[in-house]
Amino acid sequence: MRLLGEPVGAAAGGFTSYRSTFAEGAVGAPAHFHTKATELFFVISGSLQVLVGEEITVLNEGDFLAVPPHTPHAFAAAPGATADVLFVFTPGMGRFDYLRLLSRVMRGEADAKEIAESAERFDNHYVDSPVWRAALQAST
Repeated sequence: MRLLGEPVGAAAGGFTSYRSTFAEGAVGAPAHFHTKATELFFVISGSLQVLVGEEITVLNEGDFLAVPPHTPHAFAAAPGATADVLFVFTPGMGRFDYLRLLSRVMRGEADAKEIAESAERFDNHYVDSPVWRAALQAST
């Protein structure tokens, strides 16, 4: 993951942007939604499997998707594919600290409960999605 840009300090508005590459079989975010931000996806190369609401779709190189607030979504490399994706959140809200927290949890340097405790601060609310779970199980 490469952090690209976000509002400085307490500034609101603008955008937060980062770029992620996904190896074959890599899962990105579980089902979640944002209450304030629209999340934009642009597939630079490869294919990304995405949940939007209750529907699964595959985005391919050059595809663009905007997920409005309050819409459950999730993403992973499409079955048998890798992906290079640009993510943009608008308005921006200092999400780099959230992405850094995820990295620390993955390395075992922070407790996963910190993610749940940060839901309001980072506008990232996890939800259960049987549709997404089934899609992930079908691709393994």
